[in-house]
Amino acid sequence: MKGLLSLLAGLLLAACGEAPAPLYLPQGEDYPETLSAWGMLHRVDGHLQQNAEVLPYDLNTPLFSDYAHKMRTVWMPKGEAAVYAEARFDYPVGTVLTKTFYYPKDEQGGLLRTNLSVYDPQRGLDLKRVRLVETRILLHQRDGWVALPYVWDADQRDARLEWAGASEAMTLVSDAGQTLAVDYQVPDANQCAGCHEERHGLGIQPLGPKARHLNKDFAYADGVDNQLVHWQQRGLLEGLPAGLAGVPQNALFGQPRAGESLEQQARSYLDANCSHCHNPQGPARTSGLLLDPATPFGIRYGRCKQPVAAGKGSGNRLVDIQPGAPGDSILIYRLESLDPSAMMPELGRSTAHAEGVELVRRWIASLEGGCS
Repeated sequence: MKGLLSLLAGLLLAACGEAPAPLYLPQGEDYPETLSAWGMLHRVDGHLQQNAEVLPYDLNTPLFSDYAHKMRTVWMPKGEAAVYAEARFDYPVGTVLTKTFYYPKDEQGGLLRTNLSVYDPQRGLDLKRVRLVETRILLHQRDGWVALPYVWDADQRDARLEWAGASEAMTLVSDAGQTLAVDYQVPDANQCAGCHEERHGLGIQPLGPKARHLNKDFAYADGVDNQLVHWQQRGLLEGLPAGLAGVPQNALFGQPRAGESLEQQARSYLDANCSHCHNPQGPARTSGLLLDPATPFGIRYGRCKQPVAAGKGSGNRLVDIQPGAPGDSILIYRLESLDPSAMMPELGRSTAHAEGVELVRRWIASLEGGCS
């Protein structure tokens, strides 16, 4: 009943043109049926914006999702803060993370495959220039995290909770005018849980908002600032090392910083796209292939490593990474494949990420030594 009253109150505020207060649902399963009822995002003058108490963030190297752009936000209950740890922050109960997937549009309404961002830190997303697809919510309850998929209505007024997910065939147009067909999939709640179980048996965990992903500058409405420092200043993060000493940092995808090596760029990409499964405690640990940042580049990272039981997924290649020969590497085959029995990652894409594959190809081609 309490959850229903909160939902009704939020809807009444939204109807009056005011942003409802962010909900705090520490227990139970009485989740809002509409995204607007959460109070995290709201429409203002034709733009989708975060609530004043909600903070946007971005990642150094993000997970590829059929070329969709993503607007990410974090909210924590008043007076609560996450506790810094190099591997994973300890987020307080009540934390709400949102990730809105969208595509930029041309003047005719066509969906664009472009790296050009249309997000304005002051005004949000101009709804005339974007097509909203879905918003995923991660809510930290007392008994763990829960994943909730919301699908945007055709009129782009609101998104509705869809436990079973959704799918849609889309055509994207590149900056050069080339078309690309994608079969966009909104994961169901179980698929969300499967990808976010980074440590087997420990349930859902946030994947993106970690130190190495967040350690970058962000253009906030009041100026550019390092995200981790900004979180600390806003009271959302405790225990951040002074001066960011020793805080890990992944490479900035597409625009590497000075000094970021090709290996760091490639490993950051594999971290973001693969290590949530391929880590010592992850669902793919039995494969013996570990692509997390802590694993040194050697046989466990795939160098000259023969697959345990790849079968068709090997593409008739003999080892995961063949130094100097990306075309002979299982890793490249699986990143390029669209075969559901071979492609990696298994979920979240219906097409290959040309730019990401090219980066990993260049890195493997640069490796010396071969396999004896």
